[in-house]
Amino acid sequence: MNNTEQIEQFWKEYLRVHPEAGDHYVAWAFGDSPEMADELLDLVLRGIKTGTSSNYAMYELEGGTPPRVGDQAILLNGLGQPKAVILTTKVDVLPFNEVSAEFAYTEGEGDRTLDYWRAVHEDFFSREANFWNVAFDTGIMVLCENFEVVYSPSHTL
Repeated sequence: MNNTEQIEQFWKEYLRVHPEAGDHYVAWAFGDSPEMADELLDLVLRGIKTGTSSNYAMYELEGGTPPRVGDQAILLNGLGQPKAVILTTKVDVLPFNEVSAEFAYTEGEGDRTLDYWRAVHEDFFSREANFWNVAFDTGIMVLCENFEVVYSPSHTL
């Protein structure tokens, strides 16, 4: 079974438990490497990571739709296999330099401080901007999303 088939089957299994969920979802993995995807997914599955952020401009550059409250997404591991369904509970868009310490804590990474969040996200957003030949600065708009896990049949990556 290929990853697309696995994802579709995972969603069907989720619908058996949550038939009200409908048929709209997206499937994605955290970060820009299989290792990062697995590391951050592990934090989600352990209940530590309940927030994620993205450079808001990337949605337009990549042709994607920003998440909205009530959206559901399938989280993938580093191999592209489905492992959990999350429900978006809160979305804010604000400048990078205005992201709060409270939100940084929900990301669950490192020591969970705002300083750590800024350091790793400046690095990540800079790599991403470089790929698209755009500039990173601390005033870029960041989409800050909070979520809850609503389905995870197994807590293995």
